[in-house]
Amino acid sequence: MAADYRIGRASRWALLLFGLQLAQAFYIPGWSVKSYSEGEPIPLFVNKVYSDNTQIQYAFSELPFVCPPSGRQRHGTGLISGSNVALNLGEVLRGDRIMVSDYELEMGKDDEAHYLCSQKVDRASLKKAIEVVKKGYVAEWIVDNLPGATSFVTVDKSRKYYAAGFKMGYEETSLTTGKPRYFLNNHVTLVIRYHRAPGRDGQHGKKVIVGFEVYAKSIEAENRDASGLPASLHDVRQGLELTMTKNITNTTVSRDVDSSYVLQDFDDGAEDATLTIPYTYSVYFREEEKIEWSNRWDLYFVNQEDSSKTHWLAIGNSIVISCLLTACVAVILTRTIRGDIKGYKDGGLEEGKLRLGKRGKGARSPRKISGEKGGLLEQVDLEIDAGAEDASSDDGMPEDITGWKLVHGDVFRPPPYGHLLAPLIGSGMQLVFMAVGLLALSCFGVLNPSFRGGFISVGVALFIIAGAFSGYFSARVYRTFGGTMWRHNAIVTATLFPGLLFATVFILNLFVWAQASSTAIPLGTLFGLVTLWLFIQLPLVYVGSWYGFMRGGAYTHPIKANVIPRQIPQQAWHSRSMQAILIAGLITFAVIFIELRFVFRSLWLDKSGYYYVFGFLAVVSTILILAVMETTIIAIYIQLCSENYHWWWQSFFLGGSSSIWIFGYCVYYYANHLHITGLVSTMLFFAYSFLACLVYGLLTGTIGFLTAYAFVRRIYGAIKVD
Repeated sequence: MAADYRIGRASRWALLLFGLQLAQAFYIPGWSVKSYSEGEPIPLFVNKVYSDNTQIQYAFSELPFVCPPSGRQRHGTGLISGSNVALNLGEVLRGDRIMVSDYELEMGKDDEAHYLCSQKVDRASLKKAIEVVKKGYVAEWIVDNLPGATSFVTVDKSRKYYAAGFKMGYEETSLTTGKPRYFLNNHVTLVIRYHRAPGRDGQHGKKVIVGFEVYAKSIEAENRDASGLPASLHDVRQGLELTMTKNITNTTVSRDVDSSYVLQDFDDGAEDATLTIPYTYSVYFREEEKIEWSNRWDLYFVNQEDSSKTHWLAIGNSIVISCLLTACVAVILTRTIRGDIKGYKDGGLEEGKLRLGKRGKGARSPRKISGEKGGLLEQVDLEIDAGAEDASSDDGMPEDITGWKLVHGDVFRPPPYGHLLAPLIGSGMQLVFMAVGLLALSCFGVLNPSFRGGFISVGVALFIIAGAFSGYFSARVYRTFGGTMWRHNAIVTATLFPGLLFATVFILNLFVWAQASSTAIPLGTLFGLVTLWLFIQLPLVYVGSWYGFMRGGAYTHPIKANVIPRQIPQQAWHSRSMQAILIAGLITFAVIFIELRFVFRSLWLDKSGYYYVFGFLAVVSTILILAVMETTIIAIYIQLCSENYHWWWQSFFLGGSSSIWIFGYCVYYYANHLHITGLVSTMLFFAYSFLACLVYGLLTGTIGFLTAYAFVRRIYGAIKVD
């Protein structure tokens, strides 16, 4: 009793902490407006650095060559430099590490040149700096919840747009030696764009921030005054090269001399070699009259808006394919099956006896239909007497009963390994609930880029809450298959998919930990996830399983299964399991192929990125679900017409088969579009791609299974004789 009380109390605390994390980061556009008075301090937060060439991210404040936080109190903000900002679960999982910086900004006050610090680096720090520049890392800073951005213009120069982040440095090739030279950006120009605050605040002269631009440049360490400022901020002919020179004298080394103490040539005899990096910044405030606070994020999405024609092309492509599938399903349902059922009922019974189908040499005896409710009874041999002659055709033989009707006595036979299929269906329903909830919240604007990490945080919350649905559907399917140990099934349902997911992420996390990356999930977060899993999701799955097994019960079938299974004839090549799965998957993959390009670009190329066209995604996802349902119906109908009644697992694989093609597209995308280098980054890419395809396959496989189940029950229920 005491143990149950402790577990219940731990569950409540875990749920409370998780709710607080979500509430702390929740952000509603149009409501969470922050306005600033003239001269009011504006905090600047540093977050992380990331690159398109690797999956390894680093916390900006932990880089050994940047200015360490001073720890002083920031007047007017209540913040302390170097203090960490509390993050929600989504921010932690995406690698955010937000910290208060020493950069001083005051609303409306320009600062043409401000010295920050000079950081003396050793060999290891210099090596890290070269790695960051060489791999094209981009830094993310935050002001008023806006990420610092690099400004660009469209091809026709009609509009400006933002690309989040700014380059940490650049690479050049030496004209004399032909070797690469690396330069670090040690000066940033911060441009804060503001607009008059809406409502009463605006009448009192307050302003809101509608843009945050960062322009980085590299300025040499020499030729500086006593305060550490360079002679000219505009002279970038001599940048800060990442090299080490012997500290023989305090005089400046001429830049005309080719540096012989670059990192690659650095020998053990140059222990006194050093590099001091001075950091400076400028701040400018500019009024932006055309941009309101409510649409300040639009500049980050101009590039996506320019591709709206391609999004419409994706929708058009999906609609065309879906219409073709709909036509095929309509023919099957309205003509073929309806005609079969009508002929079956009109000519199949006479005075309570089944008309015999024409049998070839060596064919098995057809089944007998019982007049009892519940459908077909056990298989019996039908005796043919003289009174059946009027039931034959003109050539003296009975009419045919072929195709899907021949397997009526076996079509509802429980599948092998049904105890594994039921938990998969339960987990799939859990993912369906989560995906529908995320899409709905995104389309209504609740989940938006300003809610940093919200997509992941809310997704985890929905997944945990949907544990009750998972247990319910899993238990009902499990009982339909004849299972009796519902508690065991509940535990398997609650641990099979989440356990596999957690184990894979934990193993990958070990490799990321070894790289000292901010992508590594902290131990406390891992413990919190396990707590949510064991003390919240598991009880919800257990309760849902109890209700589904005890109250919901098994799904009823219109026809009972025969005792002796029917022999399955040899299948045509297109009806065989693997061929049918690949063909069906290719069709549904064609529905989402075009939109998939934008999702991949947002995930892998534009990591800062903010995929926001959820309206297009919702439309394509709806068409995808219809395509999965229709493709499964067509494939299962063809399979049943081939007298193959093993449709349970096949329907699940047919529904999720497009995940195979998506993973193949991941391989293609990696080889032709990405520039990822390094074993760990490559492993992370393929591991996360595999997990994403697994989640997608489980979700669509469940949709395929439920569709096929409803289809089979419908057509065989129609031939049941009352």
